[in-house]
Amino acid sequence: MNSHASNPGIRATRVRVTGLVQGVGFRPFVWRLAEEEGLSGKVWNDAAGVLATVIGPEDAVLRFLSRLRAEAPPLARIDDIRSEPDTAPLDKALAGFQITTSIAGEVATGIVPDAATCPACLRETLDPAGRRFRYPFTNCTHCGPRLSIVTAIPYDRANTSMAPFVMCAQCQAEYEAPADRRFHAQPIACPQCGPRVWIEQAGNEVGTTEPIKLIAQRIAKGEIVAVKGIGGFHLAVDASNDKAVDTLRARKKRPRKPMAIMARDLDQVRAYCDVSKEEADLLTSAAAPIVLLEPKQETGLASGLAPGTDRLGVMLPYTPLHHLMMSELSRPIVLTSGNLSEEPQAIENTQARKSLNQIADAYLMHDRAIMNRLDDSVVRVSRSGNAVLRRARGSHPRQSAWQKCSSNHRYLFWQWVES
Repeated sequence: MNSHASNPGIRATRVRVTGLVQGVGFRPFVWRLAEEEGLSGKVWNDAAGVLATVIGPEDAVLRFLSRLRAEAPPLARIDDIRSEPDTAPLDKALAGFQITTSIAGEVATGIVPDAATCPACLRETLDPAGRRFRYPFTNCTHCGPRLSIVTAIPYDRANTSMAPFVMCAQCQAEYEAPADRRFHAQPIACPQCGPRVWIEQAGNEVGTTEPIKLIAQRIAKGEIVAVKGIGGFHLAVDASNDKAVDTLRARKKRPRKPMAIMARDLDQVRAYCDVSKEEADLLTSAAAPIVLLEPKQETGLASGLAPGTDRLGVMLPYTPLHHLMMSELSRPIVLTSGNLSEEPQAIENTQARKSLNQIADAYLMHDRAIMNRLDDSVVRVSRSGNAVLRRARGSHPRQSAWQKCSSNHRYLFWQWVES
């Protein structure tokens, strides 16, 4: 008989949570709630979502269940919470509340989308005193790659492209501490143990200790560079340089379709475009999509960015790599898919070297594999609401972009998405 069965004041409950609840810090969140409510038990991932057994006074269990939905982590999406009495024999060695090993099985859950760099990770990346200073892969459970690196469910490090990178002692300590925001953050890394970036030109690595700074300098000089991002390669040029933009169009064989730009921050966006509160919220959200904005007159940007349209596609940096690159530049850049028109976006280093060698003057490479190709999402705000023109990076693909696009936006859909 379970020890709690003879005590009518103690309740053992099995809790099933479904939705997008893996890779978002949900297990440490459950651990924290259980600790605060004085409950014992355990929590783990499986192929259907998150399971937990919680043991304690009935009123504490009820508070725990209520708080699960009300206080969920920012990137989580809870579809359902079900609870029932747990009559299974308990592990006698179980003490307090524990986070246990994931269990594989038939897949019935999803992976959350990649999320833009959170404020805490950005501060670390820019902090000269921090061990992740200027590290382009800084992340935690609230931000960073998810869908782009995963190979299987449950979402554990062994099932991602981070598996080859063995954590150093400091990263391991963060990964194993439930109170740390990097607890079980599967892409956790630092300069000592994680992926690295480098520049290539003509098939050879360019020697430099500051590859991101050097690639920014080359963009400022008018060169076309290929940048390996979170979900694929992009081609980048100075958005104010007419010659560079025209050259990119000619090499990419994309004579008319609009090209989006990346700005350093919201203040820089406002220097070139009118931005409503709704548009600003989209730009700075965890999804960090391309937002179609109304450009101001006489912006100084190249005339060939979006010919024939009254909107300009704009996005903000969404990884530490992009934040570091944009911090070195005084003007926005074009950031368009790394491919020839009609071909898929390159995601592998070898593929990019072959398919982009007639377009890019240089490459900013890294060695974290992209497992799932993710282009940039595109949205527009209008009086009828938000129109999702392309659902991709940062958005869970629950519904096609065409289904989400109202009829009065379909012209823009074709203009911005088809290439």
